[in-house]
Amino acid sequence: MAPTVPLAVLALVALVAPVAPGCDYPAHRWCSSRDVAVACQVESRCPSLPRPAAAPVELSLYYESLCPACRQFLVLKLFPTWLLLPEEMLSITLVPYGNAQERNVSGKLHFQCQHGPEECLGNMMEACLMHEAKNFSTYFAVIFCLESGSSVTENLEACLQIYAPEVDSGRISACVQGDTGVALMHHNAQLTEALQPPHQYVPWITINGKHTDELQAQAEASLLGLVCHLYQGEKPEVCGGSKAPKVPSGCRR
Repeated sequence: MAPTVPLAVLALVALVAPVAPGCDYPAHRWCSSRDVAVACQVESRCPSLPRPAAAPVELSLYYESLCPACRQFLVLKLFPTWLLLPEEMLSITLVPYGNAQERNVSGKLHFQCQHGPEECLGNMMEACLMHEAKNFSTYFAVIFCLESGSSVTENLEACLQIYAPEVDSGRISACVQGDTGVALMHHNAQLTEALQPPHQYVPWITINGKHTDELQAQAEASLLGLVCHLYQGEKPEVCGGSKAPKVPSGCRR
């Protein structure tokens, strides 16, 4: 339904606003929608128009499944911030790979991870979980469960039962054991290796596609405050301010 605009306002708009080239609408319709107001170049004179939606803050987390600093950032900072904010404010991309190394041995890809084979398994499990669950809200809750538990690699069934019973654990296992898991890890390797500047440690955080020491420090100190500061749209009450404890230093290469 088009917003209701008082006739007095429309009359004033018609008097003070010259007719823009390409404006084929009568004055009483100039404020009926944003498209019409743009065509007639009267946006600033139509106070009742809804504000255009602001783009979400885009955060990408490059991490390892067993890195202590990665786990603490994801569990204590990223997941709570995501829960507190409206969906349209924060868009998150998770890339489990970190300081791993990819090698081609006789035509087959092999991965060596900083914290050993179990971490490689954890990375691939989480990549396969994202691939199978597809819905971010579903797989992020499960990853939170895995990373906050006693074992990333042994609690998949329990975490799925709690947070995503509709996801078939058998499909995730098949992904991990087959070519799909290898392809997903290769993709994550490419994303990680393409970082500019190259990552030096994990967790490695990019905000709106950029990484700087300042952004990293702000995200680790107060992620909620950083997202609230950067978001250009209407901000919720939770953006009144936030303080958070420091996380441990990252896992360097």
